[in-house]
Parts: sequence; C-alpha cells; structure tokens
Amino acid sequence: MKISVHYFLAMLMPLILLASVSQAQNKSKLDYAYNFLPLQNKIQSWVDSGYYNGASIIIAKDNKVVYKKYFGTYNPETVVFIASAGKWLAAATIAAVVDENKLNWTDKVKKWLPEFTGVKGEATLTQLLSHTSGYPDYQPKEQPLDIYQTLKESVAQIVNLPADTLPGTKFKYGGLAMQIAGRIAELATGKDWETLFQEKIAIPLQIRSTHFTPVDSSGGHAPMLGGGAKTTLQDYANFLSMISNDGMFNGKRILSVNAIKLMQANHVIDAKVNAGEFVENVRGSLRKDIYGLGEWIEEVNAKGEATLISSPSWAGAYPWIDKKNNVYGFFLTHVSKSRNGFNSFLSSPVIPLYVRDAILDATHPEVKRGFVNVDNGKLFYEELGKGEPLIFIHGHSFDHYEWEPQFYAFAKKYRVIRYDVRGYGRSTMPQEFATYMHADDLAILMDSLNIKKAHVVGLSMGGFIGLDFLVLHQNRLLSVTLANGDVWNGSPGPSSPWTAGEITKRRDYIQSLYQKGIHNIKKDWFNALTIRNGKPIEQLRQPIWNMIYKWDAWQPTHIEPRFLLGTSVIEKLKQTEITVPVLVLTGDEDSLRKKKVIELVPAAKQMIIPKAGHVSNLENAERFNTALFTFLNGVK
Repeated sequence: MKISVHYFLAMLMPLILLASVSQAQNKSKLDYAYNFLPLQNKIQSWVDSGYYNGASIIIAKDNKVVYKKYFGTYNPETVVFIASAGKWLAAATIAAVVDENKLNWTDKVKKWLPEFTGVKGEATLTQLLSHTSGYPDYQPKEQPLDIYQTLKESVAQIVNLPADTLPGTKFKYGGLAMQIAGRIAELATGKDWETLFQEKIAIPLQIRSTHFTPVDSSGGHAPMLGGGAKTTLQDYANFLSMISNDGMFNGKRILSVNAIKLMQANHVIDAKVNAGEFVENVRGSLRKDIYGLGEWIEEVNAKGEATLISSPSWAGAYPWIDKKNNVYGFFLTHVSKSRNGFNSFLSSPVIPLYVRDAILDATHPEVKRGFVNVDNGKLFYEELGKGEPLIFIHGHSFDHYEWEPQFYAFAKKYRVIRYDVRGYGRSTMPQEFATYMHADDLAILMDSLNIKKAHVVGLSMGGFIGLDFLVLHQNRLLSVTLANGDVWNGSPGPSSPWTAGEITKRRDYIQSLYQKGIHNIKKDWFNALTIRNGKPIEQLRQPIWNMIYKWDAWQPTHIEPRFLLGTSVIEKLKQTEITVPVLVLTGDEDSLRKKKVIELVPAAKQMIIPKAGHVSNLENAERFNTALFTFLNGVK
C-alpha cells in the first residue's frame, strides 16, 4: 500500500517526572542526573499491554551504572532465554580461541571439516559469523527433526543441505552457519562448546548464570550458538562492560584489542543486502555495512567506524553499545504474546533513542522543563531565553525535538517554548471522543506560563493548530507562522461528532492497520516524508525516523477526537478580521505549495524555502531560520 503525505495528513487528527534541573546546575557535564522516566514508561507500557510478563534493564555511562529497573515478574535472579542476543557471546568465545592462535579468522570450513566439499567448504570463519557464508539461514523444519544434543550431531545434519549462494555474495541473517563455527572451535581446542564458553568468557567475566544449553524443556537444540543462550541482567552487563572497554574487565584482559576491532568491523563487504533488513528497519538507514561478527552495526561515523552496535533478539532481549555516548545497556525480556502488530525484534531498538534523549537533556541544564495541566491530561514543554514569547508546534508523528535547529538559535533573542502536542512525545495520550481541541491546549499552556501574547510557529499539523488558534484566540497572538501547513480538510471539525457508521468503518480500518503491522505503518509514513522523486533525502532520514520510531502511533490506532476545526475553519476565517501578521513558509518542493490560507487571508505573506519539502525546518534549517528571523524582526 503506497502512502502519501496527503494520506497521512488525512489521518492526523480525526509521564514523565524530570530529574531536577536546579540540582544539576553546578554539576559537571558527566555528573548530571539523567531522566529515564520516558524510557521507563515505554517499557511499562509493553508489560501492561501483555507483550511481556516482565522485563529488566541496566544502563551504564562512562562505566558507571546510571539506571537499573525491574518490571513485572522480573528480579535480579531472573534467568531468560535471549535467542539471537547470544550471537554476540558466541562470536566473543570464538574470538578468544583465535586470540590463542588455535584458529585463524581466514580459516576455511574444509580445513577443519573436510566433509564440507564444494562451495560450502570455501566459507571462512568470519563469513560463518557474519551471515555471508552462503549457507541456509535455518535448518528446514523437521527435516530431520531438530533434536540433536551436540554440535557434532548438528553439523552432521547441516553437511548435506545445499548451499544457497557462493560465500561472500549475499547477507542472509540466520544462525545455522554459526553451528559450523562452533564445531570448528571445538575441534581446534578439543573441548565442547559449553566448556569453551565457560572458560573463555563466563568465568573470567564472573558470569554465573549464563549457559548455551538447553534451549527448551525437551533438552533439544543444544547448544545453539545463534539463539540458545540464557542469562541474567547483570551477567550480560558484565559482558558488555568488557566489550565496551576493548576487551578489559576488572583490570584483566579477556579479549585482545584486535579481536574487539575485528568483531565491530564490517564483514558484509560486497555481499548483497536485501531491502528491509534490521538496520534499515530500526535506524532508517540504507547503508550496506550493517554487520560485524555476531553483532549488528546500527550506526557508523564519517570514517565508517561502528558507533552503535547490538545483538537484538526476536524475543525482545536487546544488548547495545553506544560508543558515541560511551554507553552500554541491556534490556532483558522474552515476549509472551505478540498482538496488535507488536514486533519485539523491531521494538526494543528504540531504547537507545530514549537514552540519548536523557543524555541530551542533561547537557542542557539551562533549559527549563516541565508540565502544564490541561483538560484530562498534561503537556510537556521546554523553555529557554528571554524576550517576546515564541512558541513552536511540531508536526504529526513528531515531538518537541523537531525544533532542535530552531530552539537554541531563536532563544538568543526570544523566550522560546517548544512542547509536545497532546498525544505525542511526553505529553498525555488523548481519550477517544473527547471534546477538547489542540488550540485550547495551547491557550492553557500560555496561561500556565503567564504568557499573554506570543509569536506562534507551527509546521504541518502544528500549522493547522496555529491557524485554529488564529481564528479562536487571535487576541493572544503577536504573529503566526504556518510552515507547510494549511487548512485542515481531514474532518469537518468538533461540531460534527462521529456517527455510528463512521465509528464502525474506523474500527475496521484500525484492525487492518494492526494486521499490516504498526512498524510497517510507521515506515510507510517515514518514506513518504523522506523520499522525493524516488530518492532518499539523506539529511532528513535520521532525525525524522528517530521521532517517528518513538511515536506511540495513538492517532492511527484510535477513534480520535475532533482536535482541529477542520474545514469549518474556512467559514470562520471569512467571518474574522485578521489583524495580526501571518506568514506562510513553504518548501519549494512541497506538494502542497499552493495554500488555501493565502486566499482566505489576503494580508498573509508567503515565503518560499529553497531546496526543501514538507519538513522544511529540518531539510533547510539555515534558510528556514533566516526567513523566520526576517519576518519576526518586521513584526511591530
């Protein structure tokens, strides 16, 4: 289903306790209290929804634990099968054998297992651990019945499976080839896999509850390197501490620096990567250098070096290292029920974004943060600067971070406020069929902050809110800027409540969205905003995806209140004498360049932002800021 900007605009409308900023004022940048309550609320919502019976998380920054929390049935002793999160442990175990010179990363399968003839024998140890070996990703179901007890038995079942491709030509995520790598390590050392893991990794790292056997109650699948480990929260955190510190743990070297570097290097090389792989799904990136040895390379720096690495599990367990922020963390859980389009594998990687938000907020203690009470809810806001009040309102599926290129720049001259609209970011989720409006929420926000009049700037949905505010509360405005927003035609407005027929149709539509998968809905919307003429707009992809990924998607999955005046704003504009300055900022590539509001408000001024589309404030922030500064400077 192809989804356009118009389509999602037609779907638009139909907590958080902050760490004390005052206490952080006199602390160093590395000593701020971090606010992880937004992350805590996200995890709690997963547990409350029944996706997990419990969960736990640990986060360390600069080698100090800054957050640890248990949810539901989990406690410090809880042992959980972590599926693919064990791939990282397995690769590290083999790296330890290589460090002893008992194996070489370039060793081919046929050197240790001569029964693997032809192309399957040509695969190297690195290809086995990077899903580029050409082997099938998984063993065919019950062909034979998968009840082997040793790696030797496992390999005996794999040897006759036909190769999918030539080694090094295709990336195909799975776990079967890792069994071969494990068996090779056994042959090179004369020890079974569990003994190897315990000697090389578990015991040196004081990991006492982590094992690769057995996977299930029948005792089968043992050991399974690509998905058979079980662990506790602290056990895996010890492992991450070692990886994060280049192979050192408590003053002892566990792995060589070269081993760590090699594990984090790109081993996909020239192999073909299919569209829709993990990194594209969770980071919005179209890169091909996405996998090392037993770990995903989620992000890289300008030099191509890994900066965000992980080993996610289909069951939800998610270990990661954010080298850019010197952070490592582990989210331990195991999915109990998948419904309403929830995907554990693709949901957990949102966690580093919440952690980065907490770090970013802590580095700006000068920013005032808080909540204001509105009808049946709260709005989160940030405030900075002195002067005339200037309020920024974000677009649909975004949050207050949309205005990052504007917030600090305009705070040098204005008292700038940015906030999360109800139903987005850290603000309260709405209630179906409620009677409040976004414009009313804005008025309450201003009252709570003792603002009589303000300049208001809204983009897209924020522009719709700004236009509603113009006709409902013009006396509260110094000026209004509608950035890539116009007359909202998605509904007739709050005076026309939902009919029984509309409700039934809407419920059916919501179910179709769940069937498609909420993550897929987000991706369609993301692509609609960041692809133009078939080409991705690179500077938009990361900031927009980070917001859409965190978005709760309340709006498309509920029957919304009539938050906006909708088409009824047209008649109100015709009946209202507009006396405040109105600016319409439009990206020259925006498909909605011709604005109805220009016809309805003849005194409105339109300015075109070059080299920008619908999200003009992010695509060409410099020209957007220049245009807005010019307009505001001219407001008397």
